[in-house]
Formats: sequence, structure tokens, C-alpha cells
Amino acid sequence: MPVKFKPSQKTVQRGTKVTTTTHYYIKNTPKQELIDYINSSNGRPKIKQKCRNELDRRGVKLVWEKKSTDSII
Repeated sequence: MPVKFKPSQKTVQRGTKVTTTTHYYIKNTPKQELIDYINSSNGRPKIKQKCRNELDRRGVKLVWEKKSTDSII
């Protein structure tokens, strides 16, 4: 089974009651969304590692920078 970025979602159409399932596989997630998740402070470490593995598979080189201690924020 492919790696998931977030759980699958079922949606029901109101008039016909037809259900459609949307799967959120990490291989279909845009690169910028993966990078934003890695940089977020409230992201889960397990999902962050999945994102780093996917970016490595795609050949994206990550550059780590430390936050400066001079800033107020």
C-alpha cells in the first residue's frame, strides 16, 4: 500500500447519495506542501520523516538553516 500523507476522505453527494473516496497519497502531494509541513511547528515527527523521505526520492536537496537568536519573534 502506498504511503499516505493524511487519512482518506469519503464525500457523499447530497442529491444522489453517491460516495466518492479521496486518497491523499504522499506521491501525489505537491513539493511546496511537503516543504511547508516540514517547516511547520505543529507537524507530527512521523509525517515529517515521510515528507523528507519523499523529497529525497524526488531528488530535492534540503538545506537546513538555524533561526537567528537576534530576532524578537
